[in-house]
Amino acid sequence: MLKQLLEEKIDFVKRMGLKAEVLERGHVELLAPAAGNQNHIGSMYAGALFTLAEIPGGALFLTSFNTQRFYPVLKGMNVDFKRPALGDISVTARLSDAEIQRIEQQAETDGKAPYTLTLELKDAQGAVVAISQGQYQLRQIGR
Repeated sequence: MLKQLLEEKIDFVKRMGLKAEVLERGHVELLAPAAGNQNHIGSMYAGALFTLAEIPGGALFLTSFNTQRFYPVLKGMNVDFKRPALGDISVTARLSDAEIQRIEQQAETDGKAPYTLTLELKDAQGAVVAISQGQYQLRQIGR
């Protein structure tokens, strides 16, 4: 159900064909197919790469935090494009149990807690095509 929610709930993500390969507590792996996401020169469109970089924040939230007590907010995102993204592109995001606990405890105490995800988007050969840095905030519902 979590896989279906992630892949189909947001219409843009559904249209781009994003696939959730791994959805575990503190660990997500996502794949954006090249087909349908190319730009005018045949590499992956920057907007598709941005989406692939941003979605792991929500995926980690769904797999790692209490969705009845908290919700995530993206506060800022930077993407440094390194080379043309040819072919399917993947991203892996991780939060340690200690980091999950720290974030959740701070959100319990302060009503919100910031955290940063720095991710590498890679092609099928493992070459880094972009590096993203997302500033997220976990917020407590009702505060």
